[in-house]
Amino acid sequence: MTVLPPRFSALRRLLLAGLVTLAAGAAQAQTATPVRILVGFPPGGGTDAIARTLAEKLKDELGVPVVVDNRAGAGGQIAAQTLKAAAPDGRTLFLSHDHSISILPLVTKNPGFDPAVDFVPVAGFASFANALALSGGTPAKTLPEYVRFVQRQGGKDTIGIPAPASIPEFLVGMLASKYKLDLQAAPYRGSAPMMGDMLGNQIKAGVASIPDFIENHKAGKLRVVAVIGDKRQAILPDVPTFKELGLAGLEELPYYGLFAPAGTPHEVLDRLNLALAKVVAMPDVREHLTAMGLTVAYQPQALFANRVKGYTQTWERIIKASGFQAK
Repeated sequence: MTVLPPRFSALRRLLLAGLVTLAAGAAQAQTATPVRILVGFPPGGGTDAIARTLAEKLKDELGVPVVVDNRAGAGGQIAAQTLKAAAPDGRTLFLSHDHSISILPLVTKNPGFDPAVDFVPVAGFASFANALALSGGTPAKTLPEYVRFVQRQGGKDTIGIPAPASIPEFLVGMLASKYKLDLQAAPYRGSAPMMGDMLGNQIKAGVASIPDFIENHKAGKLRVVAVIGDKRQAILPDVPTFKELGLAGLEELPYYGLFAPAGTPHEVLDRLNLALAKVVAMPDVREHLTAMGLTVAYQPQALFANRVKGYTQTWERIIKASGFQAK
């Protein structure tokens, strides 16, 4: 039998120990409790696609599986209630835009959650613009042409929106008021089913976010004709803002961010913050999100919390001025 010199025996022991450690780490990662990212809309929509893009990268940064959990319904209300009921351990997060966090509590008497009490912002990562798009079967190519088209049809039309009592619904009301048209908002359970009806020419127009519209706009299957914001969107440089077209008051852009249950420990929030910051800084992630129509801009917890608060106050004034009564 060959006897190895002591130094080789020690090296062998170190290598074996390293392999055991790697195997244990791999087994632990496979059996670790996954992080859930709640999404308040069905698969196939813009928010779902964004969540899946981030989840794929976050699993590497956090060292555990990250899964997307679609809890569709009531404009994100079901997902928000699910977050409220979750343990504050960092294992359940809510990826949401402004509707569920800022708007729902303003338009619903009993939403089943209070964002200021039940949630804590983790970080913001992007803003986006809502837009008016026309289906391929609509002859109009611009907003003024659409207005004239509706006027020729008796002054009435139905415009799809992803959720009731949402910013898209208020935007439909503002368009109706400005152009003296009878425009009715038709709420869907998310943007995906609304898009299906638009692509099938079941409805002539819809209001949703650019991420919901961008692929079909690029493919020529529908036409985005106006966007909110104080300037045109880089991904749609030829599409005017509502402000340019004479409809003011829609200059502030909505947000996207991650939220956790209230009471989540600071060290857990810091870890999530760091992981999200790294993911958002990845060139391929930024490129993908930008191609979807987002303006990528990471905001740490404190800055994002202030953004959410200010945005909510802005829309609280607009909703009250509209005379809308919470139901």
